[in-house]
Amino acid sequence: MKNDSQGIVMLRAFVATVVASAILSLPSGPMTARADEAPPDSAKAAGEAKAAEAKEHAEEAKAAGEAKAAEAQEHATEAKEAGQAKAAEAKEEAAEKAAAKGKDKTKKAKGAKGGAVSEGTKAAPGTMPVKPSVEPQRVQVQHILIAFAGSGTRATRTKDEAKKLAYEVLERARQGEDFDALVKQYTDDSPPGIYGMSGRGTPPAAGEHARDGMVPAFGNVGFAISAGNIGMADHDPVTSPYGWHIIKRLK
Repeated sequence: MKNDSQGIVMLRAFVATVVASAILSLPSGPMTARADEAPPDSAKAAGEAKAAEAKEHAEEAKAAGEAKAAEAQEHATEAKEAGQAKAAEAKEEAAEKAAAKGKDKTKKAKGAKGGAVSEGTKAAPGTMPVKPSVEPQRVQVQHILIAFAGSGTRATRTKDEAKKLAYEVLERARQGEDFDALVKQYTDDSPPGIYGMSGRGTPPAAGEHARDGMVPAFGNVGFAISAGNIGMADHDPVTSPYGWHIIKRLK
């Protein structure tokens, strides 16, 4: 019995030794590692994913910046084109105003030569100058002389006042006012201011004056208009020294 007990004790000791050796030979890493710690390959993959995501965001930001730049460039181009259009419009408007101003000056210039009346004024039929197809040998005219101080008449008005009055009377005469009445009211010559003239190379008839014996502008206008027309001889030191002659051809 004693030997059997010793055998059992020895067997138990042997088993305990084997178990202890087995336990000591086991690796400690997997048993002690944290459950949430990722293996090396997983960490690398996560880093690469983060890097890819960051690169994608960078590319998106770059694309957005390029879009913004393109939009800003487009707005700048539109603003430039709008400015050019405004400038062209302003230039066109200025050209139109200049053209209108030029036309107005032309009208005034024609008026100064006795060829027109004020804008908006309607001349009576037959009063505007029409040059005869053939220059007449004789004419009879009636005139209104608007003189100024220093012109050899009794007039006391200034030269500017005389010119202004002359064109006002011309306008009224062309509108159809009674010419005889205008002569009596305004002329600085003797009413009725009717003269007969013979053309160059035509001997004057009784009561007529040779054209070259009259003030040059007087004959120049009288022979250049048709019967019933009313013209103007502007003041000129040589051709019309006494002032402005408003001349109506009677026949």
